[in-house]
Amino acid sequence: MMNIECSSELNEQPQMLPPPPGTFIDREELIQHVGEFAVSQGYVVTIKQSKRDKVVVLGCDRGGVYRNRRKPIDESAAECIRRRRTGSRLTNCPFEVVGKKDDGLWVLTVKNGTHNHEPLKDIAEHPSARRFSEKEVLLIKEMTEAGLKPRQILKRLRQSNPDLLSTPKHVYNVKAKLRQGNMSVRNYKSLKPQKSAVRNNYLSVMEPSWRQHNPQRVPNLIGGRFVDSQSFASIDVINPATQEVVSQVPLTTNEEFRAAVFAAKRAFPSWRNTPSTIRQRIMFKFQELIRRDIDKLAMNITNEHGKALKDAYDDVLCGLEVVEHACGLANLQIGEFVSNISNGVDSYSIREPLGVCAGICPFEFPAMIPLWMFSTAVTCGNTVILKPSEKDPGAAVMLAELAVEAGLPNGVLNIVHGSNEIISTICDDDDIKAVSFVGPSTAGSYVYSRASAKGKRVQCNFGAKNHAVVMPDASMDTTLNALVTAGFGGAGQKRMSLSTVVFVGGLTPWEDKLVERAKALRVQPGTEPDTDIGPVISKQAKELICRLIQSSVDSGAKLVVDGRNILVPGYEHGNFIGPTILSNVKVSMECYKEETCGPVLLCMEADNIEEAIDIVNRNKYGNGASIFTTSGVTARKFQTEIEVGQVGINIPISAPFPFSCFTSLKPLFAGDINFDGKAGIQFYTQIKTVSQQWKDVAAGTSSDV
Repeated sequence: MMNIECSSELNEQPQMLPPPPGTFIDREELIQHVGEFAVSQGYVVTIKQSKRDKVVVLGCDRGGVYRNRRKPIDESAAECIRRRRTGSRLTNCPFEVVGKKDDGLWVLTVKNGTHNHEPLKDIAEHPSARRFSEKEVLLIKEMTEAGLKPRQILKRLRQSNPDLLSTPKHVYNVKAKLRQGNMSVRNYKSLKPQKSAVRNNYLSVMEPSWRQHNPQRVPNLIGGRFVDSQSFASIDVINPATQEVVSQVPLTTNEEFRAAVFAAKRAFPSWRNTPSTIRQRIMFKFQELIRRDIDKLAMNITNEHGKALKDAYDDVLCGLEVVEHACGLANLQIGEFVSNISNGVDSYSIREPLGVCAGICPFEFPAMIPLWMFSTAVTCGNTVILKPSEKDPGAAVMLAELAVEAGLPNGVLNIVHGSNEIISTICDDDDIKAVSFVGPSTAGSYVYSRASAKGKRVQCNFGAKNHAVVMPDASMDTTLNALVTAGFGGAGQKRMSLSTVVFVGGLTPWEDKLVERAKALRVQPGTEPDTDIGPVISKQAKELICRLIQSSVDSGAKLVVDGRNILVPGYEHGNFIGPTILSNVKVSMECYKEETCGPVLLCMEADNIEEAIDIVNRNKYGNGASIFTTSGVTARKFQTEIEVGQVGINIPISAPFPFSCFTSLKPLFAGDINFDGKAGIQFYTQIKTVSQQWKDVAAGTSSDV
């Protein structure tokens, strides 16, 4: 029986899927989307009905039936007509999709997604494969005006397109249409399939416009499609090592933002009702694709951010851990059940997604932070509007491409770009239910106050001035290695970098070896395999770091190692700063009170552990703190009395694994629920409590609550 079933499955007619519904900027984009998807499935669509500014109806080109408009004169003629009817390609195929204009956007719906015929085995056999492209039509027009004959025109066209299947007859037809003035080039081109179309592969009829720019423009992702912004304003993404323009980030227009929110809102009902097991399967596929493309992701991060390639890999891998965690989120969404709280009454709670959520990302971790945000959010059943950093957006867009490839439905994940204006728009939008933010303190405070005033759920993590307390009994080599790695790694731009070290008992026993290790670090472009410190993100960042260093020296700090004037051969214009060590730093100095965000290690001294703890607790940017000691009593005292969200004992501060929460304390965290772990699930879901009672009507019994 099993063999028979398997055999019948193999003999089944291949399924031709309808195009996924979605929202589009204009009519032509919708038509092109349907046409491209149809070709990938083995059928061709035509425009059945169109009112340019209202509606367009697309159907399979095999829809309808052959109609004889002539009366047969004799039996032989009737027989000929019957043969003509039998040989017709028309099968009255019921497939039909409709695009309607709604509030300035074009919305695609599937009216009938079925076909009554087999798919094309070779799309090149279809008559439409012999159509000319828009460019070819224009060339035909020019060559006709120049006096060339159809065969000469065809010969020249084939020089640039050897795969051209058209014949001189098709050239004659184009010339006739051009003379009559009824050649609708744009629509004609949008439905043209490509000869190389392969079933079940999504193919583009033409290269997306955002890829045609030089430098390439970073696209928006709206309703499942990567589209070039209509905005003329853009921000250059600069390679920090070479100062070359890597790409351009458009400032997403308000209309495009509304389209993204509309797409997310429209996708939410079906996505929230998608079984959690299916959502998890998409995450399984997603993590597989990230591993496949990790080299490309890491190289993109290095080119845009500047961090060493090994740090870029760590960036992706830390984000990948969140995706892996999302593969099993169903266990963390289990509610609670209390049986028979009253006569025949049960009560239970369930966790439900919020709706449209937004994520605003910093530049420090171009891959990890976006994955922090949207992986958990979408697996919980939400849809997402993601705004990557305008300084290094490439990794987020690449991850979104992989998420779409993994099977994330259209509209579940959307990407918009911009700076301050788009952040304000996100905070103000009534359809966005929650906002997650990581970034500078000033921006974080602004986002929290503005978004929470609109009644949104908000989590904002900001600030970066982490401390290490070194006790006299600490292991010398282990401690120094940790300080150098955590203080200078990622050019000191990581939000969990150890920027300040408090030496209990004095710096003197540690200074020489600390300086020796710092000077041994290799400062060069991140693409070099042995790089320890790459450039900082921008010239403005370099200028700020240098200003804070000079301010410290002017205030009495000792410049033990000065990395400001370092030159990297071949990269003289890069934003490089070498490892810098300042000693005799006081709490009143500007370099201590402000976020440095560079490869600068501030060294302070304390007489005892109590004084060291007091120094850490008084700093408003104390995101995390570590202690290095061989005394369990001292470590326990530090753990208990220190007022930070992340504590390290004999290890530097690091982002925790995704199954534990990333905790920060006020004023470095604004909101009620932290990132990751169970807290991440709580942030992206809301609790609904249900009380139920079932009466036995047949028995005539009832219960009073």
